[in-house]
Amino acid sequence: MSLPTRTPGRTLALLHARARATGRLADPSWPERLAEDLRELGADWRESAQVCADAAWTARSTGHSVLTLMSPEQVAAPGQDAITARAFRHLYLSALRYDFRCRALQAFVEQLPAGTRTSLDCYSLALYAFALLGQSRPEGLALLDEVLAAAGDHAKTRHVLLHGLWLGQDLDRGAERLLALSSGPPFDTGTDPIALFRMAGALRRLGRYDEGLTAIDQALDLLPPGDLTVHADLVRERALISAARDIDQRPRARTGGTAS
Repeated sequence: MSLPTRTPGRTLALLHARARATGRLADPSWPERLAEDLRELGADWRESAQVCADAAWTARSTGHSVLTLMSPEQVAAPGQDAITARAFRHLYLSALRYDFRCRALQAFVEQLPAGTRTSLDCYSLALYAFALLGQSRPEGLALLDEVLAAAGDHAKTRHVLLHGLWLGQDLDRGAERLLALSSGPPFDTGTDPIALFRMAGALRRLGRYDEGLTAIDQALDLLPPGDLTVHADLVRERALISAARDIDQRPRARTGGTAS
């Protein structure tokens, strides 16, 4: 599936909307202002996902999490226009994802009215799939395939699914699925540090340690400076791969007694 082409002016307007929100995170009304900007732009689900996910991450990393500003009742309040409702949902569910609150995310989606659930946009469905995958629930795999078919190569959506596969340790062929998704389009250029981080985790789980170290070292080289939290996650993954390789290469102790 091909993605819509953005004009430079459109891209600039979306960047401005994100900057206006993240530049005033101390103001508790910033989620409403961001939703208003997206409504004025007539943002589609891809544009909303891009802007809201980045804003939710920045807010969390600076101590202004969406979860402290918005209640589930506010996010799901009836009577909102479609773009505002979607923006609130993207912000709130992204914040739950970044805090690994899989059960809370699942519960929020499942308590939505039936009509709302059946009309959820692709990114909201991806976040719901993350919650299921992160708990190693097998129904998350079916939803993953459904979202992939609808989202095409949309990077933000695929990152959410990668995150769920990475978190869910007991999924059927989870490591193989994680490796395939992290190495396929749009990540097949090998230039996305987070996709390489997920790939390294999959390779570790598959016992392919040297390839995992190559992937994580490449991720560390590509990671922009200044993101200390993500850098620490990558360094931790490298340590895990090294430790797992050392354990696997350690000579096995011989068992059995000597004849008397």
